Amino acid sequence: MTSTTRAARFAGGLLAGGLSLAALTGCSFTSHNVSCSSGSCTATLSGDGAQAEILGTTLSFDGVQDGRATLSVGGTSVSCGEGESVAAGPLEIACSGVTDDSVQLTASLG
Repeated sequence: MTSTTRAARFAGGLLAGGLSLAALTGCSFTSHNVSCSSGSCTATLSGDGAQAEILGTTLSFDGVQDGRATLSVGGTSVSCGEGESVAAGPLEIACSGVTDDSVQLTASLG
């Protein structure tokens, strides 16, 4: 077995392991602070256009107006204020913190 073959097998194993881990967590992100456990994910989305994929659904942060965060969830627009919950597609979203340029939320399958 050549070293090139061993390296390719090793890289393939790392990739497969990483994909398995991503499937178990159910979350990925292109913004900040996403963590998942027991069928729910907590995320902080900062800045207009920030996105996270949570439990198979893409969430986009569209900004804050009058203390309410606007989110696009799988193509549907919803808004929530601090302490409010809203159903959006397959997710139940609870907004636990809203600032001028970010939202902290917990999402779970509804």
